[in-house]
Amino acid sequence: MPLFDQTQVAIYTRKFTKLKQGGTKYGKAPHKPVFLLTLLELVEKRLITENRVTITPELVAIFKENFSLLVQTAHKDDFTQPFYYLQNDGFWFLKTKTGEKLDAYIRSVQTLSDRLDFGYFADDLFNLLLDDYARLHLKNTLLDYYFPQTKTEFLRIKDTGRSYLYDLETYMLNEKEVPYAPLVATDDEEIRFVRGGLFKKLVPKVYDFTCAISGMKVISVDGASLIEACHIVPISVSGDDKVTNGIALCPNLHTAFDRGMIGVDDQLRVVVSPSLADNMASPYNLKQFHGQPLRLPFGDVHNPKMESFRWHMRERFKM
Repeated sequence: MPLFDQTQVAIYTRKFTKLKQGGTKYGKAPHKPVFLLTLLELVEKRLITENRVTITPELVAIFKENFSLLVQTAHKDDFTQPFYYLQNDGFWFLKTKTGEKLDAYIRSVQTLSDRLDFGYFADDLFNLLLDDYARLHLKNTLLDYYFPQTKTEFLRIKDTGRSYLYDLETYMLNEKEVPYAPLVATDDEEIRFVRGGLFKKLVPKVYDFTCAISGMKVISVDGASLIEACHIVPISVSGDDKVTNGIALCPNLHTAFDRGMIGVDDQLRVVVSPSLADNMASPYNLKQFHGQPLRLPFGDVHNPKMESFRWHMRERFKM
């Protein structure tokens, strides 16, 4: 027996079919129902467990994937549009970070993420979404009302368990060729946000959250790590965001690598710049790492590219 309040379900069924959609030359904007379906999917998968929705690469990627599966018109899949404008429907709210303002629409997903603390539902709606029966009813309401022509194929593809996010992670891990790789255009700021976020997550992971130079490994009780993902060749130069163009480093060594104070030679040994003035008595001196072999990630397929280190030694390393 369903445990949800039938009256509340009826109220939100009506609200979900009365979303305020902007008019465009392609018809009514489909962004809000796609966004709601994406949030319902994340609740269903237990990726959202509390009423605080932050902007993550996973959220943006799933929204864009769902948009491509559901929308047949030429609307652009702007994620920030529904995240901001759903406020006008009375059950979605935004909380900014301390000292920040959000009184106008911001198109940039990075800027929106920088200013926003989280989005959240009205409490009664979020409680409904936690109930499997109520959530399924509201999901089908959105699909039937806004996307009747693409609902069946959308559900079929979702049931296979494959996704753009899964294929993109596989591609960035360099593990194998993926059968399809939609939405890979790097001139889309939202796609760059997704790929950049995955790079930051995947590089420390393949290095077991351990600094490749110092061997430092620190993970807090909530799973956060101090180890950072460092591009060997900057993404602005190479356009390469695979983990093989990355190395896991602690923050001070990340900065030192980016500034050319340290590098890696053809024998995968650490090289410290001879022009560096370093206090050898300090336990934090960089020269202690000179000649030390680099700690490699698990799995040869994740090993950093030698040509990337050669570029870094040639273009960034201070001789």
